[in-house]
Amino acid sequence: MSQTLRKPEIIRLARREGRVTVDGLVAHFGVTPQTIRRDLSELAEQGKLERMHGGAVLPSGTTNIIYDERRALMHDVKADIARACARHIPNDCSLFLNIGTTTEAIAAELLGHTGLLVVTNNINIATTLADNPDIDVIVTGGTLRRSDGGLIGYLATKTIEQFRFDFGIIGCSALNTQGDILDFDLQEVEVSHAIIRQSDTVCLAADSSKFKRSAPARIGSISDVDLFFTDATCAPGFETVCAQGGTRIIRT
Repeated sequence: MSQTLRKPEIIRLARREGRVTVDGLVAHFGVTPQTIRRDLSELAEQGKLERMHGGAVLPSGTTNIIYDERRALMHDVKADIARACARHIPNDCSLFLNIGTTTEAIAAELLGHTGLLVVTNNINIATTLADNPDIDVIVTGGTLRRSDGGLIGYLATKTIEQFRFDFGIIGCSALNTQGDILDFDLQEVEVSHAIIRQSDTVCLAADSSKFKRSAPARIGSISDVDLFFTDATCAPGFETVCAQGGTRIIRT
């Protein structure tokens, strides 16, 4: 395969998996490591990837990846995380599910539950849970973010403040080794703050690719989280921060 065809395929693989490795691309394309390293360097120079040891990841910055690409990114991993999270949610309880492709996967895994009261600011989640008559669904008010079906802003926050949840389940766009939970939209961050305040047990569901990304707005600290659902070994030092803050890590 020529370089002209390889480069778009490398980007597609990075969007699907969250990262690409030199060894994996060598096996995929049947070319030399030197050829792949050159491709990755050129893609990095064009701002399409960020180089890391042994491969590359999608570039981070101040703008989130578009919704359809996020939904495809780490799809199987998110499904595993969603199943693990759903196993920790009992029947006959109240919970909040916020905006995100991982929380949408969790909603799908909750369809077998009964007696749930679910409040959400995610239209996609409400649509999913509507298939189960044993789950009561309340949708917050707020300004519709057409890109992903999220409801944000003052009305969403005020709705959340009318409840006390057994479980609040949030996602994020990035995590750093200091334990900061990060996102892109300040209005969405305000909603997440309210969820944390109003929940007896706070759950964070985030795959390991979030350690390779950055975002400008701080939701809070991992110490605000009771249960952290993820798929792999955390970034160096992060487990120590979790232990110090009393956060339990549950890996799939």
